[in-house]
Amino acid sequence: MTELTIVANIHAKPDQTGLVKTELLKLIPVTRKEPGCLRYDLHLDNDDPAHFMFYETWESRGLWQDHINAPHLADYKAATEGAIAEFTLSEMSLIG
Repeated sequence: MTELTIVANIHAKPDQTGLVKTELLKLIPVTRKEPGCLRYDLHLDNDDPAHFMFYETWESRGLWQDHINAPHLADYKAATEGAIAEFTLSEMSLIG
């Protein structure tokens, strides 16, 4: 199996930062218990309080896709609808 690294950048709308942070924090304990989750760490930009970044490592892309379809992620999306200014996601592979 090839491990998959995910880097997800979430930029909250300035007036929605508190809501987005609260909802992102809710994802951590549930996701860390999911099959295949090796690392799931949330970071906050030191210069931009509306910029959050998840650094994730999964045992495989298939197990990460199971996470994408998990009910708690659907709940997050519903709770933050209209509160996200920008979202980017990169699927990465460790090469060294």
